[in-house]
Amino acid sequence: MAADLELTPVGWVASPLTDPVTAPRQGDEGAPPAWLIFHPEYGDALRDLHPGDPVFVLTWLDRADRSVLRVHPRGDGSRPLTGVFSTRSQDRPNPIGLHRTTILAVDGPRVRVSGLEAVDGTPILDLKPVLEAGAER
Repeated sequence: MAADLELTPVGWVASPLTDPVTAPRQGDEGAPPAWLIFHPEYGDALRDLHPGDPVFVLTWLDRADRSVLRVHPRGDGSRPLTGVFSTRSQDRPNPIGLHRTTILAVDGPRVRVSGLEAVDGTPILDLKPVLEAGAER
């Protein structure tokens, strides 16, 4: 078992969203398009991305509270406390964000994606294609 992990952000999110409290909780809840800005050394990794491609964006939710183990789902105090591994809460031991989006444009080291609820400056860990059943990449 690996005791140490090293994650290196490949870029960051450029978004009009700046406040995690007021940002949509999910991309399909009114999140605006955003740019994914990649560090220049990852340019070759962006080859073969095209508008219309569905992708998963993995982010590091750097403003999250990593000590949280239980939450009221969706911040609703009337709902019972629930273990974070059963929720999409950003507050969790390892705050990795998983966002399903669609590529709108590719412009050099920048990729424009549809509704992304991550706030401006959020580090990007990875970008992966959404594969249909039986597809290989």
